[in-house]
Amino acid sequence: MRHLFHFFCAALLFPFGSMAAQSPAPAADASHADQEQLVYTVMVERHGVRSPTGKSSQYDRFAASPWPTWDVQPGYLTAHGYELMKLFGAYDREHLASQGLLQPHGCDDSAHVTVHADSDQRTRETAKALVEGMFPGCNLQVKALEEGTNDPLFHLPGAAITPEQAALGAAAVLGRIGNDPGAVATAYHAELAALDRVLSGCGASNAEGKRTSIFEVPAAVSAGNGDHIADVRGPLNTASTLSEILLLEYTEGRPSKDVGWGCVDGAKLRELIGLHTAASDIALKTEAVAVPQSAALLRSVALSLRQAADGRGVRGAEGRPSDKLLLLVGHDTNLTNIAGALHLNWLLDGRRDDTPPGSALVFELRRKKGSSQLSVRTYFTAQTLEQMREASALSETKPPARVPVFVPGCSRTDGSCDANAMSQLLLHVAESR
Repeated sequence: MRHLFHFFCAALLFPFGSMAAQSPAPAADASHADQEQLVYTVMVERHGVRSPTGKSSQYDRFAASPWPTWDVQPGYLTAHGYELMKLFGAYDREHLASQGLLQPHGCDDSAHVTVHADSDQRTRETAKALVEGMFPGCNLQVKALEEGTNDPLFHLPGAAITPEQAALGAAAVLGRIGNDPGAVATAYHAELAALDRVLSGCGASNAEGKRTSIFEVPAAVSAGNGDHIADVRGPLNTASTLSEILLLEYTEGRPSKDVGWGCVDGAKLRELIGLHTAASDIALKTEAVAVPQSAALLRSVALSLRQAADGRGVRGAEGRPSDKLLLLVGHDTNLTNIAGALHLNWLLDGRRDDTPPGSALVFELRRKKGSSQLSVRTYFTAQTLEQMREASALSETKPPARVPVFVPGCSRTDGSCDANAMSQLLLHVAESR
């Protein structure tokens, strides 16, 4: 972390443009509203509720009963997920209007919004739902590549990963787990056993009366391939996938009998989803993995903040200098990589560092009233599990969960970060890959 603090000091010496320097969302924002004006917002967002990315047959061997089927293709945003993101988009419009950034109604502000989604169906449809909720009938276009095309903003091209980089990533992961992949299952034995009980004890036994326990999955860490730097396998990583499916069943609003075969409620899910967070911490937040895999997004956020602050075009920034809002719609892996690269943590809806469907890391560029001084405040926001399950309408009086995020090496005692220092920090971390 020492290089971040050093770089923060250096950033203040080389400013650009005119830049200087779990509470409920409305209360947290209201405490700054009298002193600051919101001028630009960047949201790095995960797609909404989707079906599991693999076919149910891939997961059936771990459970005593077959998993419920889904009415969309593997990995696709569901109709319920689309509706949830419409609700979130409508709330975002209301909230940003309350902060004076957008008008509460009409299409005029849509000309000052840029939306860039990854090429997958779930990310493109999530972006469309957010836009529909935020600017209904305004024909705001979503920027996205054709489905199946790698977008380097969200996924590191495989060709960009050198053998040395992959080897270092694997070594760094091993260095966090005592150089023993099998030790992870020992460390999380109680949590893994709780999930294994759900998998083995709910519903009728399958025809063969056999299943594979998650404890039987071989553990290994190796250099990655494709778009990921390190390949981490084992009981915890399998549990990560399976507990995420339980979360998707719950937030999809399925009948209780179809959530963990009738024995997983909201409280139990909050216990089990920690397995997903723990696996992500090891595989995705390890710095040698997180920094290269998040570099493109960090660079985009930094340059877009700089462009908004300067009021003139900046090469590599998204959108236009006159923009008020930038939505970057990707995946939970993107959020976790950014958190690892910047050493971010949050506690929201009873869960630590979780990145549920529709969640977002928010960077708000604010100007001190009566001054040209600019700062950035960072937040993490998500609908609660129950808001997603029930498709609850959101409003300023019934908001999604939202908490401030402290950015090490940049945030000050009031949670704000000098805007120049924030962009310089993001660029420095991105270039350190």
